[in-house]
Amino acid sequence: MPSYKELIAQREKIEKQIEEARAKEVAAVIADIKQKIEEYELTAKDLGLSVERKQRRASKGPVVAKYMNPATGETWSGRGRAPKWIGRNREKFLIE
Repeated sequence: MPSYKELIAQREKIEKQIEEARAKEVAAVIADIKQKIEEYELTAKDLGLSVERKQRRASKGPVVAKYMNPATGETWSGRGRAPKWIGRNREKFLIE
């Protein structure tokens, strides 16, 4: 039966082989993908990797306030944690 140190050495050797095999396969996959992208003239947008989608989401702007504290003028959009002043009856603080 192999000793503890021998088993650790075997594990390290196998982990190194795993890393090398993965790196080799990943490189082959990337080369294949690049070849197909060039062959079919695909763009990032075609692949759903467009930056435009992220920019559109960020450019929506702030959320409109739905509730207002008449005493202080403080507002709340209805998203996130509710402020203490809103209490349980939110209807009396609705902005019309």
